Amino acid sequence: MYPLSSKDFVSLTVTEGGDGRYNNGKQRRRQSWWRRWKQLSRLQRSLILLLLSALVVCGTVMYPSLLPFPTDVSLLAGEDNLERMDTGTLKPALPGVIPDVVPRVFPAPEKLELPTEQNRPTPNKHRPVVLHKPQRSRGNVSDGPTKESQGPSEERGAEAAAGEKPLVSWRGAIIEAEQVTEAQQVEAQPSTRQREAPPAGPGQAVSQVPATGLTEPMDRAEAVREAFRHAWKGYRDFAWGHDELKPVSKSYGEWFGLGLTLVDALDTMWILGLKEEFEEAKKWVATKLNFSKNVDVNLFETTIRVLGGLLSTYHLTGDRLFFDKAKEIGTRLMPAFKTPSKIPYSDVNIGQGKARPPRWTSDSTVAEVTSIQLEFRELSRLTQDPQFQNAVDEVMKIVHRLDGKHDGLVPKFINTNSGQFTHRGVFTLGARADSYYEYLLKQWIQSGKKEKELVEDYLQAVEGVKKNLLRMTSPRRLTFVGELSHGRFSAKMDHLVCFLPGTLALGTHHGLPADHMELAAQLVETCYQMYAQMETGLSPEIAQFNLQPRNSRDIEVKAADRHNLLRPETVESLFYLYRFTQDQKYRDWGWEIFQSFNKHARVSTGGYTSIGNVRDPANPSPKDKMESFFLGETLKYLYLLFSDDPSLISLDEYVFNTEAHPLPIWPSGS
Repeated sequence: MYPLSSKDFVSLTVTEGGDGRYNNGKQRRRQSWWRRWKQLSRLQRSLILLLLSALVVCGTVMYPSLLPFPTDVSLLAGEDNLERMDTGTLKPALPGVIPDVVPRVFPAPEKLELPTEQNRPTPNKHRPVVLHKPQRSRGNVSDGPTKESQGPSEERGAEAAAGEKPLVSWRGAIIEAEQVTEAQQVEAQPSTRQREAPPAGPGQAVSQVPATGLTEPMDRAEAVREAFRHAWKGYRDFAWGHDELKPVSKSYGEWFGLGLTLVDALDTMWILGLKEEFEEAKKWVATKLNFSKNVDVNLFETTIRVLGGLLSTYHLTGDRLFFDKAKEIGTRLMPAFKTPSKIPYSDVNIGQGKARPPRWTSDSTVAEVTSIQLEFRELSRLTQDPQFQNAVDEVMKIVHRLDGKHDGLVPKFINTNSGQFTHRGVFTLGARADSYYEYLLKQWIQSGKKEKELVEDYLQAVEGVKKNLLRMTSPRRLTFVGELSHGRFSAKMDHLVCFLPGTLALGTHHGLPADHMELAAQLVETCYQMYAQMETGLSPEIAQFNLQPRNSRDIEVKAADRHNLLRPETVESLFYLYRFTQDQKYRDWGWEIFQSFNKHARVSTGGYTSIGNVRDPANPSPKDKMESFFLGETLKYLYLLFSDDPSLISLDEYVFNTEAHPLPIWPSGS
């Protein structure tokens, strides 16, 4: 036998603790990269280290310029630099004491004194910074089935199933259903409004022709009538009987298939004296408006636009047709209230009589369930059927006694199963909560000031706003209403919040504290500045207000918030303030806004379009959509602002729903 050679075998050593399998763990891979690094020449390693150092230095230098506009008071440079408001100068109402009715004309209010430092809640500095992605809307959550009107949200059911963020429609704007997301980068642009925009280029769809140039008050009212005719021409030519006009593409979009623009505009045509247009629209309602269709509609939107529009038109005309249609749609919406908690579902199939929540949640928004009361209560009064009022009054009783409020302010969501607030700790007067506060006051007015519980909740909420949400900008000391998220203040204000000055003024007219009118005057000036400080003269959907003394600008706008949807809230408040003070400046401000609509949103072939960028007068980026509320609200409030007839929709006889449809104040015996 031959001896074995040392080269005839291989020795294999297995480490203890292993399972004998190949090890591709992170430690082994790290060693492999280290060997590769060591294999590089000294020159190569030096060049790589030099490049990495340069990247770190560049990133450090550029970091401040990439930061978004600060919206949290805890981010500001020095507490001493904040402009503080003195809430002590705003007199709170005594609990349980409701002032008597004192309708009167108010002089133009003086500026309020500002709070002291000790009266301002201290920001919670220990919480992490929470940045909010602004919501693109006033009003409701919906997931209507049609694609044309919903744009990016048309496939949100599939997105929710796939784990993506679902989209919802909020008074015409498409927003994410998620409540708090990342903030977006602020794009720096000049804030000084450029009054003169360049003329429209060849083939440009949106007419840049300025307004008529009429200056007398009655001429201004006539100019609004002409604007309505122009908008109606586009709807009649390209979208007749459909929900919304797409004026640039000369087509239409459907949301519920109920002729929303036509129904929403009925009482506007009557108020403006456009009888020929009204009669044609009435014929369509009589022969074409059909509610027995298999379609999901949003409870809130259908209530305020369709039910409210039909009830208002019935009261203005006395025509039984509109009452019968109102009763039918009101009855078809009632299945929404068949929930375990009596908090209604958001969506109803008016043909099948079935209701459901949105596909992505069992929550409804507080605004949508508490802003249907005026309409259903009036329907009960007219029909002598208590079921409508009982259903909506029960909702208000539930919300009244719920925990989770903060100084009268309510969260934005409420669960239809438990009847409890969800997503607590976030308080805003913008999207998803706004009209809750509006309807507290207006239900009290509607009832002849009998329901004291409602006005007490309203007064408490106003004090909560003054205590927690009011701030002033540094350069021009503009008063604005921000938001509160888990104890942290955000200097963000939706255009929707501009309903508040008019609501405060209305309350003062009906006998509530006089300092509400002073606050209303300050806030409506801020809302006007949201238009005046933009290059197009049109307000963005959401504004970020400056609290830093070293910054010369009052208002910043994030790139995602630069659109304008032809909203009514600012001109609504201008109408109220002018009615009660007779101060001409409110008319002048409204005229400026109206001229800007004509200059940047008017489409030459008919209609007006939402625009995508209020900061660029040369290219405002038409969005090709005319919301129904432009005819139902915006032009109506502009006409009433410029009308010299104070008895035209007297505010001692009517109360407007949140879609600007006037409903009668009940007589004392009702």
